[in-house]
Amino acid sequence: MSCAATGRELVLPTGAIHVVFRLYDRPLRVFKDGGDAVGAVVGCSVIGGARARPYLRDVSVSGPSVGALLRPGAAELMIGAPAGAFSHVHTPLEEVWGAGAVAEIREHLSEATSACHRLDVFEAALAARLPRVRGINPLVARALARFGASCRVGDVVRECGYSHRHFTTVFSETVGLEPKTYCRLLRFGRVLDRLTVEPGIGWADLAAAEGYADQPHLNREFLEFAGLSPGCYRQRAPIFPRHVPV
Repeated sequence: MSCAATGRELVLPTGAIHVVFRLYDRPLRVFKDGGDAVGAVVGCSVIGGARARPYLRDVSVSGPSVGALLRPGAAELMIGAPAGAFSHVHTPLEEVWGAGAVAEIREHLSEATSACHRLDVFEAALAARLPRVRGINPLVARALARFGASCRVGDVVRECGYSHRHFTTVFSETVGLEPKTYCRLLRFGRVLDRLTVEPGIGWADLAAAEGYADQPHLNREFLEFAGLSPGCYRQRAPIFPRHVPV
């Protein structure tokens, strides 16, 4: 069944925070599950927190929008608050930046004459916030680089010289997810990327290539992060890997 038929879309987690301005009068509406007929309205300017589960949203009406997927650890730089404050939820941007600041940015974005112009305006609005805050914690910056190279959490903790509890607390507040969950999502993202470039790859081969214990292990991770079995995901053949028609 297509998105057009149901007016809904399953959005898979990236492990990152999103900041989005919807430039039309249709606020983001999210649903608890497929049986939720009403959903909850968030707003037209939204912070999407780092999450480890998919969410269901209304796509029955479309329009222009502009947004940014923030690099891990950049939330305090761009938003002005730790990533942990937004984990697993959607938050109206007005609650963080203030209604006046958000309204001004929306006005400038609406006046933009092209998509490229709109992106320039949005980038300038984000950059204008940078001088007011410090850079990313060096401990987290090093951990992100090591995790990007597929290093284990335990090895990175031993390298940093802090206790596992302290490391987990600092990382979670900065990134919005615990280290182990973040690394699992990185691997899940590599699975989705490989499915895009190798659509016919077998599940057992994919599990072995990405370091899963076996195919059932891949199946469990896929079901947890996507809310779908690998076979169901492949049948729905999403155009964009993390936006699945419902």
